[in-house]
Amino acid sequence: MCQSDYDLIFTLSCLVSVFSCCMLGCFFYSLTCFLRESRAVLIHHLSKKLTQKLPFKLHGLAVRSTFHPSRSIFFICTKQSVRVYDLLKRKLIKKLDTGLREASSIAVHPGGDNLIVGSKEGKLCWFDMDLSSKPYKTLKCHPKDINNVVYHRSYPLFASCSDDCNAYVFHGMVYSDLNQNPLIVPLEILRGHTSSDGRGILDCKFHPRQPWLFTAGADKLIKLYCH
Repeated sequence: MCQSDYDLIFTLSCLVSVFSCCMLGCFFYSLTCFLRESRAVLIHHLSKKLTQKLPFKLHGLAVRSTFHPSRSIFFICTKQSVRVYDLLKRKLIKKLDTGLREASSIAVHPGGDNLIVGSKEGKLCWFDMDLSSKPYKTLKCHPKDINNVVYHRSYPLFASCSDDCNAYVFHGMVYSDLNQNPLIVPLEILRGHTSSDGRGILDCKFHPRQPWLFTAGADKLIKLYCH
């Protein structure tokens, strides 16, 4: 078997566990987890086997959370805003106003200065945190709830998946020149899943090295889309 075959098998096994978690209603993000309908956000230190409550007062119910890719910065997405905390300085450093009715998902660009937020009204917001606390661009791409948004680690790609059974893939280029705004171009609409009890695609993940997108649907199928 070639290396790409091993990559595919490894990623499929990971996605099976992700899909199982989705079906059970459990969500795990890096070292962070929280309970829905709770204002408590817990951080788990795996090497020390310690768990501590986030030392900040959370305004609103936590929807999703994620870490900055390289700094001690933590993002918490509530239904209407994203709060950005510095864990070392133990303070709030930025609040992003989504303008959405109810956010559902968040992903941070590998560069760390841009992020996307999906919503239950089918809208996707791109934030350039160096530019404004308001969305740089808002895209209405899905007629139903967006269940997850994700960036690729190395390619200028990002994607969203929804209960409309479709996944959208976009080209999202972030330039090193701070005077140049990000370039966002729709690329593909990926179809193939069927609806089950009103649910469509529950989760999507990019392969860490290849331009491949995996989707996990309520129809109990995991699909791989290759360019």
